[in-house]
Amino acid sequence: MDLSDLTAYAEEKFHIQEQHKWNDFPGFSVLADPNTGKWVALLMRQWDSDSGTEIQRCDIKCGRRSLFEMSEPYLSLPFRMKGQKWVGVIFDNRTKPEVVFRLFDRAVYSGEQQGYTIVLDETRPGMDRTRPKYTNVYQDTALPSPGKQFSVADPAVPDKIQKMQRLYEYGDGSFAQKCKNFYRQGKFMEDYEDDEAWNGIYRRYFPTYHDLNVRQLRGYFTWRTRVRKGGFSPIATSLAYLYLYELLNGIGTDSPEDALKKMREFETGFLDSGIGDAAMRKNLRRWMLEYAVIHDVPAETARKYADPVLLEKDVSLAVLKDPEGHTDEEVFAALCTFAGKKAEQSPVLKKDAARGKHLFAAVWRTASEAFFRNGKDLFDACFGEKRVFSWRPLANAVYWEKQKHPDTDYALDKTRIYHCRGGVWQEERYDSLYFDRKRLHALLHKADREIRKYLKTGHYLRENPDEAWAAPYVEEVLADERRSEIEAARPKITINLSDLAQIRQDALLTRDSLLTEEEMDGAWEDGGKQQQEQAQTPVQPHGRPEQSSPERNPSVPLDEPYRQILLALLHGESVDARMKAHHLMPSVAADTINEALFDEIGDNVLECDGNTITVVEDYRDDILQIFGGKMDE
Repeated sequence: MDLSDLTAYAEEKFHIQEQHKWNDFPGFSVLADPNTGKWVALLMRQWDSDSGTEIQRCDIKCGRRSLFEMSEPYLSLPFRMKGQKWVGVIFDNRTKPEVVFRLFDRAVYSGEQQGYTIVLDETRPGMDRTRPKYTNVYQDTALPSPGKQFSVADPAVPDKIQKMQRLYEYGDGSFAQKCKNFYRQGKFMEDYEDDEAWNGIYRRYFPTYHDLNVRQLRGYFTWRTRVRKGGFSPIATSLAYLYLYELLNGIGTDSPEDALKKMREFETGFLDSGIGDAAMRKNLRRWMLEYAVIHDVPAETARKYADPVLLEKDVSLAVLKDPEGHTDEEVFAALCTFAGKKAEQSPVLKKDAARGKHLFAAVWRTASEAFFRNGKDLFDACFGEKRVFSWRPLANAVYWEKQKHPDTDYALDKTRIYHCRGGVWQEERYDSLYFDRKRLHALLHKADREIRKYLKTGHYLRENPDEAWAAPYVEEVLADERRSEIEAARPKITINLSDLAQIRQDALLTRDSLLTEEEMDGAWEDGGKQQQEQAQTPVQPHGRPEQSSPERNPSVPLDEPYRQILLALLHGESVDARMKAHHLMPSVAADTINEALFDEIGDNVLECDGNTITVVEDYRDDILQIFGGKMDE
């Protein structure tokens, strides 16, 4: 952006012309309010012989607060002017016209007066001064442009266009008067169609019908006729803006929703096809939202037309404000909205995306719940509180507001609300000026560093002492993750007790089918002896067996043969002889012992591959403790 763009804007919108006041300093000029004569901007041009370029800067009287509301690299303290009302602007390839124009608007409006009167003294020489003094009050009226009001009707000009031109009222020449004329003429030409194409070059800020000659007018209306039928073709950008101004003023629309629909069709048919420029798209997105708000379009509908970047930030703020009510994916995406691409590009995500997002989200949830410093929780510490800002909807468009908007409150989403009182609008929202990005980045950097180490991803980050405050939250999350890993690694065994009886019965049948008649007789004899020994065992009072051996734990329902097998396994002895003596199958014996100890251990203590039984070493000490800590029979 150049200073020439600002001077053109000032002249077009406010009739403010650049003034060169100092012959000795040709690089300095001013833009002054034509009514008050007060400076609005000081322009500075200086030739840099080293780089061979002209350095362009200016000071604008928009208020020092603008520096805090708009965090732009080309805005600074004033270069020449003194006081809290001035802000400096550097003009280069980074400078955004819409930002500078907004600052200039603020400067003009802040010094705007509501008009004035001139009182002329009617006392003339020789007049009796004792007589009452008469005064006349005159309103200031801008002179019309030369030739405009006396133009003779041209038979080659369509009658409708001639009538439209005669509707123009010069008034005070203000921007508001210009908007009113545009609305009046636009409504008159609302249904007009033409067929006289014009494809010339035309560039002007805030164009209106009054600014165009007949050829340009007919060319525009011809283009508009095709657009209304769905045919978008190239045309000068300034004339395309004219069409958008019509939609904003309800010219050629049936309702606010219809106007928004036509603006979206313009975006799709004109801008998406490569016609127009990025600045027009940005303005259009801004206007669609502002138009929806001032016309009280349902918020759900308004969000469909708002700038996606703005909505993404609002949604992300709402998610981080209430992380418990959102998924890991949503919380992580919200963090990335404000933390940049570093989190998304972390090796943690490359190794295990789902797990990495869960851990980052868990760190934010944990810190949000526990962090509290200087009366602020983590969200407020990182993003500040909602603040109220002045809001001027459609201020950078030709828009005629026929009457003051009634008092209203409009909530676009959970983080952005608009208020109107007495026709004055304010916007309540979070502002990036008050974000503590350093704190947010510190938390995520610390989390990324520790999670990389935990998952052994490589590419480890250096430790930053300033991030020590975030360590407890990250450590707590990783400790929970370790516990979850251990729990998940333990085999989950479901034992259906009703099936065990059937398994035992099937095992007995299998055993009996394998035994000879003599072995079966021996088994019955052994069984009889065991019953006789059990009958002879002394019984303590209340029916408890004698506690002579600590290895007999009454809480473990384990028969003697299985107990002997278990103790032998603990001694590291072979159990084949015992298995054969009691005619037991290895798998059945292992299942029986595992079932008996499951309530105490909570897991299988023996493993069996079909032929060999082994003790699970992790539970050896637990088994010994259950049986009194002794391994000797």
